[in-house]
Amino acid sequence: MPEGPELHLASHFVNETCKGLVFGGCVEKSSVSRNPEVPFESSAYHISALARGKELRLTLSPLPGAQPPQEALSLVFRFGMSGSFQLAPADALPPHAHLRFYTAPPAPRLALCFVDIRRFGHWDPGGEWQPGRGPCVLLEYERFRDNVLRNLSDKAFDRPICEALLDQRFFNGIGNYLRAEILYRLKIPPFKKARTVLEALQQYRPSPELTLSQKIKAKLQNPDLLELCHLVPKEVVELGGKGYGPERGEEDFAAFRAWLRCYGMPGMSSLRDRHGRTIWFQGDPGPLAPKGGRSRKRKPQGTQLEAEDRKEDLPLSSKSISRTRRSRKHPPKTIAQQSEGTSLQQNQETPTPPKKGKRGGQPATTGRRRPPKSKAKTQSREAGGTSAS
Repeated sequence: MPEGPELHLASHFVNETCKGLVFGGCVEKSSVSRNPEVPFESSAYHISALARGKELRLTLSPLPGAQPPQEALSLVFRFGMSGSFQLAPADALPPHAHLRFYTAPPAPRLALCFVDIRRFGHWDPGGEWQPGRGPCVLLEYERFRDNVLRNLSDKAFDRPICEALLDQRFFNGIGNYLRAEILYRLKIPPFKKARTVLEALQQYRPSPELTLSQKIKAKLQNPDLLELCHLVPKEVVELGGKGYGPERGEEDFAAFRAWLRCYGMPGMSSLRDRHGRTIWFQGDPGPLAPKGGRSRKRKPQGTQLEAEDRKEDLPLSSKSISRTRRSRKHPPKTIAQQSEGTSLQQNQETPTPPKKGKRGGQPATTGRRRPPKSKAKTQSREAGGTSAS
């Protein structure tokens, strides 16, 4: 799924392509989208964008004298697995354009479209960043670093570092490919306890004798994990293009695929974390690696990105607890099965109803029931598999 750099690249795209364009009329939503209607209408307005972590805020600002009188409106987008923005002719909308903003006449009519093939993306007309997300790893580095080191007692840091890096309360903007690239550069085993990795950073203090330029140089030459959480996404943004690209063969993703060192690369090992997401790494997986997990090498078939790695980031609400419990009862499906599904929640297996007739040596049931004896009743209860648990 799109991660922090992709949201920032999308905001750059909107700001560059919409610069100087005047939009007008209503905001149009597709009939199949389950997202809310956007209550905005103006004869003339501008569009601007700002990204923060894994969210993007689109602001619609009416021009002076526009009718009807209207206050500026902000929409916050979360891209899900496949969200993006495109500018297209109004009479040739791209497929899956679920929200459209049209330019005003007399110029040839264009449409800024939020395109979402899988429809897991979401927009919120309230215009507020999602509560619970931490500071942005790209734009709010000092606050981000302080937020992590100040909260190392949180249970999230009892988990392996590869899982902690997906917790958006602390690592807002980090996703699956970024965590692999960050840990690979420092040769940190992905299943090493997060608190053990991060506590060492609390003790580090640069020498007071160093000048500011020397301190900056030292950071760039030997960055720690939290610094790489800022620098690695920044590298992706500086590549330009669209960043992360699940589609194979598109030229716009060529620079990104050439930039990758670890994620999905030939020769790397991989394991599933407890959320069913694949972590790519090299060497020892670490002491908290899942029991029975088999590290497998990727076949040298290029850098095709797996469908399972396009899942949404870790939930921020209490729903995450129930989802985790359900995932323990229903183990994640294979890669092939997941690529055909849509989400962990929808992939839960449905129990197959028992067939009629003889099964396991028991007689078939008929329409007439005899009063069972106590012993038979006990056997029937055991065969049915009912349990208070």
